[in-house]
Amino acid sequence: MPTPLRNHLITSSRNPADLLNAASRLFGGSVATSPLGELRAGDHELRGLAAPGFAVGYFASPLPVRVASTERRGSGHGCGSDHGCGSDHGCGSDHGSDCGPGPGPGPGRGSYFVNIGLSGAISATCGGLRATLDDATAGIANPGDTQELRPTRSGRTRFLGLRIDAALVDEEFAALTGRPPTTPVRFDFALDLDQSKGRAVRLLVRSLLEQLDSTDPLFQRAELRRGQLRCLVAALLLAQPHSHTGELLGSPPPSGHPRSLRAALAFIEANLAEPVSLGAIAEAAGCSPRALSSAFRRRLGLSPMAYVRNLRLDRIREDILATDDPVGAVAYRWGVSHLGRFAAAYRDRFAELPSETAGRR
Repeated sequence: MPTPLRNHLITSSRNPADLLNAASRLFGGSVATSPLGELRAGDHELRGLAAPGFAVGYFASPLPVRVASTERRGSGHGCGSDHGCGSDHGCGSDHGSDCGPGPGPGPGRGSYFVNIGLSGAISATCGGLRATLDDATAGIANPGDTQELRPTRSGRTRFLGLRIDAALVDEEFAALTGRPPTTPVRFDFALDLDQSKGRAVRLLVRSLLEQLDSTDPLFQRAELRRGQLRCLVAALLLAQPHSHTGELLGSPPPSGHPRSLRAALAFIEANLAEPVSLGAIAEAAGCSPRALSSAFRRRLGLSPMAYVRNLRLDRIREDILATDDPVGAVAYRWGVSHLGRFAAAYRDRFAELPSETAGRR
């Protein structure tokens, strides 16, 4: 592949600090980059651009780096009170003994990062997983992940770094399945670009880069860039295994949930339009609130009340799109009593206000 983003030079310097600072600016402060070892002079170049929903950078540098997410934790805070939909506002609040930060950014929060080698190779680690990234293998880091990237040769390594908003992944998942994910999509780390599905991802990345490099005004239109990016995200969801692959491909949901968790899920589904408390769910499940919270986080990746909140917001969104009812009427129908906090929680989950969703009916 010829040098991409040729008209979008950000820095070309012998000072590695210039590269690190430029990368933070390019990705809008969504990551913190730090060197793995001493800062040493060398040839460091970064080309890139940012647009709504994504940013892409071309890196040419021998510098080993650590890349850590700097974004807020998930759509709830584990306890969730006064963070959009507390229990006295219709969407639930978890004040059980496991109250605390959730396992990671929830839907609509954070960014995914896709790294693809162009020349040379990078030894990459992420969440205890290791892969060699080159033109045949890409790496996908999920929101909240920390990566360590080490060039494996003495010469400059050339690679692409693509940041994708989690909200866009949620939107494409919803477009493919008919509903947003109830828990964050978490991709497997290494993506084989030489197998058939991976080749499709690589072709779409190249197409996006060609579009960004084109001087034709047609390709500068935000609608075309957004459409190209959505195609790429859809390909990633279909090509790379992730935490919702079974749901996406129409497979039955995973079996083997303990009886208490199945009872809790059934109780939530049956009472979603009513005020639901952690204690009531635990009583229906026949276990303590602490045990229930532990089971939810272990099996589903979020707290019971975050699950209630997400599911309730999903149902509201479905009703907004399927009916002509006013947004407030739909929200009240699902047990929301504080429209201001509801609107904030809705925006956090879907990256748009309820009124914007209603405007697409």
